Amino acid sequence: QCAARMPEAGAVLDLLEKCPEHQKKGGFPVVVFEGLDATGKTTVTQSVKDTLNGILLRSPPACISQWRTIFDDEPAPIKRAFYAAGNYILASEIAKASTQAPVIIDRYWHSTAAYTIATEISGKVQDLPPAHDEVYQWPEDLLKPDLVLLLTVDPEERVRRLQRRGLEKTKEEAELEANSLFRQRVEESYRRMVNPACQEVDASPSKEEVLKTVLQLIENHCTL
Repeated sequence: QCAARMPEAGAVLDLLEKCPEHQKKGGFPVVVFEGLDATGKTTVTQSVKDTLNGILLRSPPACISQWRTIFDDEPAPIKRAFYAAGNYILASEIAKASTQAPVIIDRYWHSTAAYTIATEISGKVQDLPPAHDEVYQWPEDLLKPDLVLLLTVDPEERVRRLQRRGLEKTKEEAELEANSLFRQRVEESYRRMVNPACQEVDASPSKEEVLKTVLQLIENHCTL
């Protein structure tokens, strides 16, 4: 129904249909970086990619990211369907890339899930589904990464970084800033994700220190 009204939705579905089911990971490690805006994901992912001679991918993937603003203005179910579909299209890119080099990913399934849960559930962190609820489980049919690192910074520092950037805020970023309860729900949802869980990394120190910490975690958890 949505595709009839929105040609972009039809195009996303066409790309999704071309993706093989049950993607298999190649021999190189796949590392995902998660976190709110201005926690340093762009800087860290680029640095890790350069250090490991890796391939950097993002969610939503480049082939559909030009339609992101269109879907962001749609009702929540359509918007979330776009991001969910993006993860499965991205999985197909990860499968191919991980046969060639280490794969570094700026956001993946955990982002889609954390923001969806935080949007659907109003109120405080205590109102979220309990810690072992199935909403925090990784989908069985989606290619899994080897490691997921959640970058976190102090809320005040994150706002300072955003102001220094001077970029136009996304709708979600405006919501995060205006509504500290929403931000807390997103962060707690990230922390409750399992199979794989997120490993938290304090991204407040210098870029060099954060990179050193991240590379150590990758070395400990992945075969390079």
